[in-house]
Amino acid sequence: MKTANPTTVPTKTRHHQALDQLGEDICSGALQAGQVIPPEAQLGVQLGVSRIVVREVVKSLAAKGMLEARRRTGTVILDASNWNPFDPDIIAWRARSRVFDSALARDLLELRRIVEPAAARMAAARANDLERKAMRTAINSMRAALEIESEKSYVEADFDFHTTILSACHNQFVRQMQDAISAILRTSFEFAASIPGGQAHSFPLHEELCSAIEARSPKAAERAMLKIVARAEAELVEWFKLQGTPVPSPM
Repeated sequence: MKTANPTTVPTKTRHHQALDQLGEDICSGALQAGQVIPPEAQLGVQLGVSRIVVREVVKSLAAKGMLEARRRTGTVILDASNWNPFDPDIIAWRARSRVFDSALARDLLELRRIVEPAAARMAAARANDLERKAMRTAINSMRAALEIESEKSYVEADFDFHTTILSACHNQFVRQMQDAISAILRTSFEFAASIPGGQAHSFPLHEELCSAIEARSPKAAERAMLKIVARAEAELVEWFKLQGTPVPSPM
């Protein structure tokens, strides 16, 4: 684990920085399952935070299923099978680590294929005027980002478009899952942004989906979303090929 330099930023920021560092160390395998993390004082020095912040970080990771306090042993890192796979932080840490492998990518895309076409269908039937306007605004922002070749702006607008669709389902269970799904979407979009020409090819599909929702056509919206997810699968396969990583089947 890298040793962080102490800072004078607010405690909340130090907590989040320490949480991210320790979470990423676990997700990347720098800290292995079964390993006992250092005592509070030592960990505080490594993370550059106080013992109070260390306790908060450990509690947060324990709540995510990543750590467990054991008598006579200490705080142990748990196997990934115990982690909460829907936790937005864990999704982001795994995506930023070397263990964002093709199996994880396949699972994320399968979840998108299960959830998003149905969400598009419901949004076409249930979206209100403000939500449809927000979707069109996001599409216009995506177009503008393409014109100025801003990958970051495109990803943000793409993210806004898809999360608005989730909200427009007006389904309480989808909304409960929205943070996790949003983290999955952002991860997918950021990887797709590294594929040359990927955004330009996917934009017309988003335009088609937005038009279907504006036309209040659930079937057309579902078909359009299926095309978008299929495109995302192809882009991610291409990304893994560029990395020299094997892609599991089916995907």
